Amino acid sequence: MTESTVILILVIVTALGFDFTNGFHDTANAMATSIATGALRPKVAVALSGALNLVGAFLSVEVALTVTNAVVNLQTSNGTPKESLTADGGVALLLIILAGLVGGIVWNLLTWLLGLPSSSSHALFGGLIGATIAGLGWSGVNWNGNGTKLDGVVGKVILPAVLSPVVAGVVAAVGTWLIYRAVVGVAERYTNNGFRWGQIGSASLVSLAHGTNDAQKTMGVITLALLASGHWTSTSSIPFWVKVCCAVAIAAGTYLGGWRIIRTLGKGLVEISPPQGMAAESASAAVILASSHLGFALSTTHVATGSILGSGVGRPGAQVRWRVAGRMVSAWLITLPAAAVVGAIMWYLGDLIGGVAGAIVIFLLLLAAAGYMYLRSRRTPVSHENVNDEWDEVAPPEKVPAGAAG
Repeated sequence: MTESTVILILVIVTALGFDFTNGFHDTANAMATSIATGALRPKVAVALSGALNLVGAFLSVEVALTVTNAVVNLQTSNGTPKESLTADGGVALLLIILAGLVGGIVWNLLTWLLGLPSSSSHALFGGLIGATIAGLGWSGVNWNGNGTKLDGVVGKVILPAVLSPVVAGVVAAVGTWLIYRAVVGVAERYTNNGFRWGQIGSASLVSLAHGTNDAQKTMGVITLALLASGHWTSTSSIPFWVKVCCAVAIAAGTYLGGWRIIRTLGKGLVEISPPQGMAAESASAAVILASSHLGFALSTTHVATGSILGSGVGRPGAQVRWRVAGRMVSAWLITLPAAAVVGAIMWYLGDLIGGVAGAIVIFLLLLAAAGYMYLRSRRTPVSHENVNDEWDEVAPPEKVPAGAAG
């Protein structure tokens, strides 16, 4: 087995690991409001979301191609991979991808431990950008693509990050206001029951949209690795086996739950009623599906959070916990640079050791960091049993039995 093949296997395993963390990190985006309002029982919600993420991963490849082509400056002017990046089995580029993935996973796990709904997408892109700058210099990043403002990292990643939560928030606020205007005079118990059923449909649509957008990001990373190692040559298509593996990984992660972040989104921002939940989920689904169609690799976390805040603004008399929202936004602002720093450090370490040994060391450091954060999470576990407990900004939820999932 050649050196590049060993590193390629490590990259694929790590990429699927990122996809798995992406799943449980982002389950809240689709199901937090439905769980908070009682529209779905927690375990039923994550099972439904996992199944729909699996289906959604097969609906499009536009975002996957954005990841393949819009982050690392891989191609020459005629669209073929650069020989300087694919020489020697692509070892140099494979190490960059591996280091970038480690940066993304470490940030995902840290924010999960803290219960912060940060962007898995920006963690991934930040890790890749940091490792690319460390390995290839600033010119190695595809900042503006073909020179337009709607291409490359700026147009496909940063611009959607700024606009998507604002658009989703406005849509959700208007939708919530219209809903409450429409049901004036109707008994609350009737509106709540009806909108709980509506939430099941809207939450399902968000899960489908999440699979369509987020699973593709890992597909793009693995395809980039295959291009670097010479196992794939097309920059306009994705191998079918890559689609299957990524779909299964994100569905499995979604089913695990990610209860800490579900609790923050469902209980920490706004006390959500069923009409608000349906408005927020519908706004999220519309923005995510439209962006997936256009190939924008946006953050579903930003969209979902913007929608939930918008639903609080749109409901007369609703309490919005802006302090919690401020902590989330702070995490958003540092996600990309923090993951980039980790990605760059991992690349320097791997390059210093060199070859397969460097890649293995990076991989082992990832396992150690993941194990440490998991053990820390057991001190204050959150599970389906206490995810809907009353929100307390100071004290963590009461401990549940040690075997419960975090």
